[in-house]
Amino acid sequence: MAQRSGLEDPERYLFVDRAVIYNPATQADWTAKKLVWIPSERHGFEAASIKEERGDEVMVELAENGKKAMVNKDDIQKMNPPKFSKVEDMAELTCLNEASVLHNLKDRYYSGLIYTYSGLFCVVINPYKNLPIYSENIIEMYRGKKRHEMPPHIYAISESAYRCMLQDREDQSILCTGESGAGKTENTKKVIQYLAHVASSHKGRKDHNIPGELERQLLQANPILESFGNAKTVKNDNSSRFGKFIRINFDVTGYIVGANIETYLLEKSRAVRQAKDERTFHIFYQLLSGAGEHLKSDLLLEGFNNYRFLSNGYIPIPGQQDKDNFQETMEAMHIMGFSHEEILSMLKVVSSVLQFGNISFKKERNTDQASMPENTVAQKLCHLLGMNVMEFTRAILTPRIKVGRDYVQKAQTKEQADFAVEALAKATYERLFRWLVHRINKALDRTKRQGASFIGILDIAGFEIFELNSFEQLCINYTNEKLQQLFNHTMFVLEQEEYQREGIEWNFIDFGLDLQPCIDLIERPANPPGVLALLDEECWFPKATDKTFVEKLVQEQGSHSKFQKPRQLKDKADFCIIHYAGKVDYKADEWLMKNMDPLNDNVATLLHQSSDRFVAELWKDVDRIVGLDQVTGMTETAFGSAYKTKKGMFRTVGQLYKESLTKLMATLRNTNPNFVRCIIPNHEKRAGKLDPHLVLDQLRCNGVLEGIRICRQGFPNRIVFQEFRQRYEILTPNAIPKGFMDGKQACERMIRALELDPNLYRIGQSKIFFRAGVLAHLEEERDLKITDIIIFFQAVCRGYLARKAFAKKQQQLSALKVLQRNCAAYLKLRHWQWWRVFTKVKPLLQVTRQEEELQAKDEELLKVKEKQTKVEGELEEMERKHQQLLEEKNILAEQLQAETELFAEAEEMRARLAAKKQELEEILHDLESRVEEEEERNQILQNEKKKMQAHIQDLEEQLDEEEGARQKLQLEKVTAEAKIKKMEEEILLLEDQNSKFIKEKKLMEDRIAECSSQLAEEEEKAKNLAKIRNKQEVMITDLEERLKKEEKTRQELEKAKRKLDGETTDLQDQIAELQAQIDELKVQLAKKEEELQGALARGDDETLHKNNALKVVRELQAQIAELQEDFESEKASRNKAEKQKRDLSEELEALKTELEDTLDTTAAQQELRTKREQEVAELKKALEEETKNHEAQIQDMRQRHATALEELSEQLEQAKRFKANLEKNKQGLETDNKELACEVKALQQVKAESEHKRKKLDAQVQELHAKVSEADRLRVELAEKANKLQNELDNVSTLLEEAEKKGIKFAKDAASLESQLQDTQELLQEETRQKLNLSSRIRQLEEEKNSLQEQQEEEEEARRNLEKHVLALQSQLTDTKKKVDDDLGTIESLEEAKKKLLKDLEALSQRLEEKALAFDKLEKTKTRLQQELDDLTVDLDHQRQIVSNLEKKQKKFDQLLAEEKNISARYAEERDRAEAEAREKETKALSLARALEEALEAKEEFERQNKQLRADMEDLMSSKDDVGKNVHELEKSKRALEQQVEEMRTQLEELEDELQATEDAKLRLEVNMQAMKAQFERDLQTRDEQNEEKKRLLIKQVRELEAELEDERKQRALAVASKKKMEIDLKDLEAQIEAANKARDEVIKQLRKLQAQMKDYQRELEEARASRDEIFAQSKESEKKLKSLEAEILQLQEELASSERARRHAEQERDELADEIANSASGKSALLDEKRRLEARIAQLEEELEEEQSNMELLNDRFRKTTLQVDTLNAELAAERSAAQKSDNARQQLERQNKELKAKLQELEGAVKSKFKATISALEAKIGQLEEQLEQEAKERAAANKLVRRSEKKLKEAFMQVEDERRHADQYKEQMEKANARMKQLKRQLEEAEEEATRANASRRKLQRELDDATEANEGLSREVSTLKNRLRRGGPISFSSSRSGRRQLHIEGASLELSDDDTESKTSDVNETQPPQSE
Repeated sequence: MAQRSGLEDPERYLFVDRAVIYNPATQADWTAKKLVWIPSERHGFEAASIKEERGDEVMVELAENGKKAMVNKDDIQKMNPPKFSKVEDMAELTCLNEASVLHNLKDRYYSGLIYTYSGLFCVVINPYKNLPIYSENIIEMYRGKKRHEMPPHIYAISESAYRCMLQDREDQSILCTGESGAGKTENTKKVIQYLAHVASSHKGRKDHNIPGELERQLLQANPILESFGNAKTVKNDNSSRFGKFIRINFDVTGYIVGANIETYLLEKSRAVRQAKDERTFHIFYQLLSGAGEHLKSDLLLEGFNNYRFLSNGYIPIPGQQDKDNFQETMEAMHIMGFSHEEILSMLKVVSSVLQFGNISFKKERNTDQASMPENTVAQKLCHLLGMNVMEFTRAILTPRIKVGRDYVQKAQTKEQADFAVEALAKATYERLFRWLVHRINKALDRTKRQGASFIGILDIAGFEIFELNSFEQLCINYTNEKLQQLFNHTMFVLEQEEYQREGIEWNFIDFGLDLQPCIDLIERPANPPGVLALLDEECWFPKATDKTFVEKLVQEQGSHSKFQKPRQLKDKADFCIIHYAGKVDYKADEWLMKNMDPLNDNVATLLHQSSDRFVAELWKDVDRIVGLDQVTGMTETAFGSAYKTKKGMFRTVGQLYKESLTKLMATLRNTNPNFVRCIIPNHEKRAGKLDPHLVLDQLRCNGVLEGIRICRQGFPNRIVFQEFRQRYEILTPNAIPKGFMDGKQACERMIRALELDPNLYRIGQSKIFFRAGVLAHLEEERDLKITDIIIFFQAVCRGYLARKAFAKKQQQLSALKVLQRNCAAYLKLRHWQWWRVFTKVKPLLQVTRQEEELQAKDEELLKVKEKQTKVEGELEEMERKHQQLLEEKNILAEQLQAETELFAEAEEMRARLAAKKQELEEILHDLESRVEEEEERNQILQNEKKKMQAHIQDLEEQLDEEEGARQKLQLEKVTAEAKIKKMEEEILLLEDQNSKFIKEKKLMEDRIAECSSQLAEEEEKAKNLAKIRNKQEVMITDLEERLKKEEKTRQELEKAKRKLDGETTDLQDQIAELQAQIDELKVQLAKKEEELQGALARGDDETLHKNNALKVVRELQAQIAELQEDFESEKASRNKAEKQKRDLSEELEALKTELEDTLDTTAAQQELRTKREQEVAELKKALEEETKNHEAQIQDMRQRHATALEELSEQLEQAKRFKANLEKNKQGLETDNKELACEVKALQQVKAESEHKRKKLDAQVQELHAKVSEADRLRVELAEKANKLQNELDNVSTLLEEAEKKGIKFAKDAASLESQLQDTQELLQEETRQKLNLSSRIRQLEEEKNSLQEQQEEEEEARRNLEKHVLALQSQLTDTKKKVDDDLGTIESLEEAKKKLLKDLEALSQRLEEKALAFDKLEKTKTRLQQELDDLTVDLDHQRQIVSNLEKKQKKFDQLLAEEKNISARYAEERDRAEAEAREKETKALSLARALEEALEAKEEFERQNKQLRADMEDLMSSKDDVGKNVHELEKSKRALEQQVEEMRTQLEELEDELQATEDAKLRLEVNMQAMKAQFERDLQTRDEQNEEKKRLLIKQVRELEAELEDERKQRALAVASKKKMEIDLKDLEAQIEAANKARDEVIKQLRKLQAQMKDYQRELEEARASRDEIFAQSKESEKKLKSLEAEILQLQEELASSERARRHAEQERDELADEIANSASGKSALLDEKRRLEARIAQLEEELEEEQSNMELLNDRFRKTTLQVDTLNAELAAERSAAQKSDNARQQLERQNKELKAKLQELEGAVKSKFKATISALEAKIGQLEEQLEQEAKERAAANKLVRRSEKKLKEAFMQVEDERRHADQYKEQMEKANARMKQLKRQLEEAEEEATRANASRRKLQRELDDATEANEGLSREVSTLKNRLRRGGPISFSSSRSGRRQLHIEGASLELSDDDTESKTSDVNETQPPQSE
């Protein structure tokens, strides 16, 4: 508490005031108002209370202003109870939704609480002001505390990471992500600050005074990185323009021992240009503001506005000074241990980057070449970077580019030079930044202590979605996808581990896989390649551009689920990727450039060779850059759009980034991650303002909502057993018994009592888990319960207080009365003298004093007694204590003795331990010395290890360099080989050309020789020709005259030809017009056919109306018969009742006569008789009253009957009206029918006439166009077949649709049955009353259904007949059209026929239009009837279901339903397969039809050409006689034409063959289709049979139930239900039908979805096939490669063997020569020359041998490589073979499936065909029946009229009978009411009544005997009197009937007889009234 009071101000920003949250008033307000969240444009979400629900919409009232609004139910989000307000961990929210998360964050932010947990996340909202929650006191407050013990804070995250690292020895990571300006960098700083404070190594250490202490350096690394890597943006004044991963290493004890920083994606383009109101990196401004004069002169610095790269000049940051920041940066560098030279070199590079921007280029006048007019800036730059100015300018303006093996200087344009300078500036700054990070790492890396574990802090940009996103955004979003995947995996792994720990049933879900498709789309290397892989691939291609990259990406990934193409051509984006945070549009401009990052390698080499060591070190990896020799062909407009690159020379930016990211992800996966999500509240940098939509977007991007989505999948709310019991036991007060109970058992009992859905909770070992929203519901219930209890408690308290106040008032009243009485007494006595004396004398008396003394003594005595008791108690206590002390003393003595013994033992032990200690100390000294030695050794080994590592690094670098060189060489080799091949090809070409030229030269020489000889001859001839010429000139003049004549004749022929051409064109136009007219006739004929169909349908409708009328008549007859039966039964019962009445009256009269005879004798008897007479009179009165009542009831019944009769008469009148309407309709239809018949006859006549004319035309045309007509006939037949096939396919599709409808109907029925199973159990009692009505209704519905089905079948048959008729007409039409096409020669006759046909067709078209209207009406009536039929069938099914439920036959129905489902599923599958195969067949048929049409068109064209050629030939032949042309030329043209004719014939034959083939294929298809149809019909028949069997079973069950219902009706005799109930039932049924229709629609939707899924699966199958083909191709290629390699290996082996042989041969020669030299030692002088020669030869041979050996080694190397390649290829081949085998297996399986499907299809086709045949035959039979029906209709109508008259008569009779019946019914209803009222009483008294009846009968017999005796003698009378007296004394009962209650006295000879009228009435009425029910 003291700590709290001390930290009053900071605690306001950390702790929540729970008193406000737990306010009961707010809780009550929440429960009362039913508050929810609704979407709002301004606030994101607004609170509102639900007022009213209207279907899918809800009326709500806004909490803020009370306005009412209508909102969709789906848009409403639940609100959490006030208990969860400002909750620290949002995962605890019971309603996890966007609105609740946003509201919680907003509430906390406005309260100053910027940190909030969301499961594993810590969400931070930027406060835009300094908060006092980062002091050392706060650090100490969080230190050593667990996360849940303290409020949310970045320190809590850091502390938990630090503690987990120490306890679990597991590496930790803290991932800070968010938008720019959200506070990532600040939170990273706070983490480092906390860890530096908590894990500082200088505390308690001796070496804390070392300068540049590690923790201090770690903290100072941040300002350096910020100055070089941070910049001011629009959103953030200190935005990190790079990502970093700071890795802090700790030792075993938890102290910091080192650190390492890795950076990602520095935004280097900011060094060159900046957006408006933004700055470049801070260091530029710090350097220009804070550098001294001396430093400025050294670095050649100028003003802010002099630098082009500072786009916006100097922009100050509010609240910061660049000068002060520069000093801080310098100080931080000194602390980090940077030397002065390093700092200066860095600043020089910074200055040089600015100088790069000031270099300006100019375009030369005549060329595009760039020039540098002024090189002062270049001199400054070269001075700073240590380069030669001339070389630099040459490298920039005319760089050397490698072309083949030579280097060429290439002039650069101005744009290229500017681009090169900017690229160099960016690259220089990037290298400087990399070096800086490396230098900081070097400073932070400590080798003294090895780090046991580390904490990594990742500060990286969050998900970015701009309007158009580039390559950088793709990289950032790719990183965030990977991080989100890590979070998903981590979060739910932890969640599911807890589920496993708690023993909850849970299937493991890897939510990381949700993001895998998007990650694959970006990073996948192949099959298909991802975005980065395709980008790298495009970089290798010479002519690749950004456009080609996008095209290839769309081609490869177009079908990917996470990839989208731009929807419109106008879209600026090139493609779109769907990330977890949303859809992101990417623009691929300059992506190839950004990925390659090219530089001017000439300048780069100059920088590498710089005199400045620092610059040279920055550019040491110059060989890895992309140079100008690899990047050429730059276009004028866009750099990098057409860059040519060569493979193997560089690594792209995408590759490098992917590698670094994979390393980072590997590191993070090996750590335990902690997630911090930073959020920017507004873009205005204002404190206390929160933009809801902005925050929601960031929550989505940061994955917070994604995390909540995952949370919802599981059980996000969990509560400990004890807390759950404590909080919610109030809801289940009696569930837990008294006494102890385990928490788990108690919770289970509570849950059972609460009756929660088992899916909403899970009970673990220590907690109970709930789904989202369950706790909110329990809270509501608890609040309602508490309010009820509080109200009751308040009522009790108020009652108690009221009663207490009332009692107090009563006491006050009684006290007042006593006071009044005493006052009155005092007032009376005060003036009385004796009273005064008494008051004065009383104190003087000693008696009073004695009493006082006695009292004093008593008090003293009491005190003495108290003291005595106290002393006695103390004495007892002292004795007890004494006893205890004695016992303790004995115990202590025993203990002391034991201790002495133990002490002795301990002494011995101590001596032994001391000896052991000495031994152990000696061992320890030895071990210490050994440890020191080991440490020294370890140190040496460490040094060696470092040396080795350095050596390895050098080797690796060398290896990389060699690899680069090798790649270069390989590239050069490839290019050289390509050039050699080109050169060889060129040489070959040149050689060919050379040989050609030589040949030509020879030919020319020969020609020259010939020409010279010819020239001599020609000169001689010329002389002769000169003579002949004169002669020829005369001849020429004659010929010219002839030629003129011939030209005139030719012109005349041409004119004639033109005329003929004009006539042919006119004829063609006429033919075209005729064809158009024929088309119009076709259309009109089709209309007529439609009208005909309508007329026929109308006739069907008429028959339907007639059938309905007959059905109504039959129903009325049935009702009349039933009424007659009821009437007869009522008559019989009435006669029985009258008989009984007569019997009773006779008995009464007999009794009267007997009594009169007996009572005449004595006076007593007379009195008795009088009394009995009185009783009889009373009985008469009662009877009269009863008759009156009966009459009144009868009148009521009559009135009711009259009303019912009126209703029936109204119904009858309506039926009559309906009948009259039907008759009218029938008459109209009959007239229409007659008209149609007339029209049909007219049509037949027209047809006969047209046929007659057609025959004439046929006779004329047959001779001319026999071949053409045959071809046309073939075409028409094919077209007819195609039409037939199409019709058959349509029929199949209709059948399939019907099957689908049936399936849907069955599914709908199943769903309705399942839903109504539960409802009907509750409605059992009500439905028993309705059984009678329902049974009759079922009968009617069944009859109606049967009749409707019959009508439908008849209609369908009629429709099919009509279709057949229409088809026949169409075929006739096609025939006529065909013949009209053929009749080209007889145009005039056709025109006449056309005119007549037009007239006929106009008349027909008018009639057909009328028929079409009638047909539409009939169609509507048909649809209406169909709907009614469907409704009736649904009603029938519903009634059956109710009956079955009533009789508890659920099991049977369940089984039936299951079977139906299985069957429907099976048929649905079969239908899908059949559809697929039918589609395939359709496509095949269409393709064949197309091919056929093309062939026919080609044939027609050939025929046309043939005709033209023939005409031309005839023209030529005719012109031959007229014009004296050369016969030789005509013969040539004739031959050519004959050849063309032959070619055309061959083509025609080929076409005919093709036609034959297509016909065969079509026939095969038809056969297949027929087989399929037959199979389909069979299946349908079997299915129909099954349905009929089920129907029969159901009908049987219904009949049984009906029998049972009739039995129940007889037993219970329930009244008929009223009409209103039936109407209610009908409404219910309609509602159920609507629900069923909705269900059907839903099922249809599901079916469509399934069809879409099927299409997707087919697409996937096609893709799989394509991939299989690719695999096959690859395997073939690999096999080819393997074979070629094997061949190479064999060749190499042969070469090796030959070289081996040569080597051996050389060695043999050498040995032989050596022997010869040894032998010829004697002749040395003579052979010296030869020796020298041989030595030279030996040397030469040795050299050759060495060369051979080297060659052999090379060959061996090649052999090894080839063997390796062979092995790899073998492995690949094996893999490919296995893949191919798998694909083969898959293919075979698919083929098997295909065959099965085909077989099924064939079966279906067969079934369909057989069914169609049956239907066709039935239709043909029905065509004749229809005509007969038309004739019979008149007869039936007359018969129907007669029947109606008879039925009317019968109805009148029935009404009369009904009236009589109603009268009787009224009487019996009264009796029924009485019987029902007294049924229970009668049942109880049944046995007693029987006994009494027997007694009464016995007494009656006795009386009769006594009366007989009385007539004979008085003795009998005296005996009777004595018996009566005896009976009176005994009290025996004598029963006399009486209607009134009361008691009467009979005096018989002085004795009195009391009879209770009630008793007698009960006994007599039993006899009188039990008979009518029996009769009934």
